[in-house]
Amino acid sequence: MSGHVLPDIPSPSRGTEERARLTGKVDIINSTLGKALGGAAGGYTTGPRELIDLLRQRSRPYLFSNSLPPAVVAMASKVFDLLMNGSELVDKLHTSTRYFRSALKGAGFTLRGDDHPIVPVMLGDARLAAEFADEMLERGIYVIGFSYPVVPKGEARIRVQISAVHSHTDLDQCISAFIDIGRKRGIIP
Repeated sequence: MSGHVLPDIPSPSRGTEERARLTGKVDIINSTLGKALGGAAGGYTTGPRELIDLLRQRSRPYLFSNSLPPAVVAMASKVFDLLMNGSELVDKLHTSTRYFRSALKGAGFTLRGDDHPIVPVMLGDARLAAEFADEMLERGIYVIGFSYPVVPKGEARIRVQISAVHSHTDLDQCISAFIDIGRKRGIIP
């Protein structure tokens, strides 16, 4: 799949705040530990000490036994350390995302968004999205088919999550499977 022209996309960032050039200007940040930070669970809030103290007193995870497991907290802390001490992972993710998106668009697939590593491949039909995801899994590639009520009617899709740990070979395997299944099902020429 080499030889794809990569579109000019803004520089990679370590999140919305940095991407919008608002680092240090946002008072409260809510985020997930799920997708971008390695697929763990849960989330976090940062903000003024008074807000954090209030959340610790009133939030359900603190009131019941639903707080994050220590292993998830340790993993998230390590990922934040890696992200703050260099841009290698972010740069690799950005390059891989551009490569993957360029290849699928070049093959004729309709994608949502421009440069995000969560890549919605639009199929439109709920059954098609489910069957497509099943065929991908048969090829050893785990993607999720989304349809109504998770997304609007008529906007069923396959969601692909590109990661900094995906190799070029991984991406090419996924691209090849998308193209093969897409052609077989008449989605692309």
